[in-house]
Amino acid sequence: MRGVLVPPDVPLYRTRAERFDDLVLQAVARLEPQWEAHLSGIEFAVEEIPPADAPVTGPRGPVPLSRLEPGSEQAAQAGPGEPSEPARPADAGPRPEALITREAGEGGAGEPGPQPPRIVVYRRPLMLRADGEEDLGELVFDVVVEEFARLLGIDPGDVDPGYADGD
Repeated sequence: MRGVLVPPDVPLYRTRAERFDDLVLQAVARLEPQWEAHLSGIEFAVEEIPPADAPVTGPRGPVPLSRLEPGSEQAAQAGPGEPSEPARPADAGPRPEALITREAGEGGAGEPGPQPPRIVVYRRPLMLRADGEEDLGELVFDVVVEEFARLLGIDPGDVDPGYADGD
């Protein structure tokens, strides 16, 4: 049988990639109540796999799960509390899906103008590492917390007191 088995307006219709994007958005939304001013200038991106020239080892094993691009100095000069993008109302809810970008290659390198900091999460290595949907959600959250803490130069436990240091 070929064709659509599920109508596009029900949750089952979402692809694995779309569900993964939702997990990244949920991770950012969990951080927003305490870190909204710092998160406002950061882009989040999802790539399928790390680039071939990625470092071979990292804190969680031989395959990187994420990458931090600190951004250009001009974008960083805006500083926390001075977002490099238009401010959103406090009651706007979770960050819009437009802030999750899907990358085909090396991120935004080469684009003109100041580049904001970017946290890139690799979908396939995380999906292979997780034991299920709930475990994947927690793993995505831990990776986002680690990269966000690295960007701020603080301990991940300071970003999220429940952080489990790589468990």
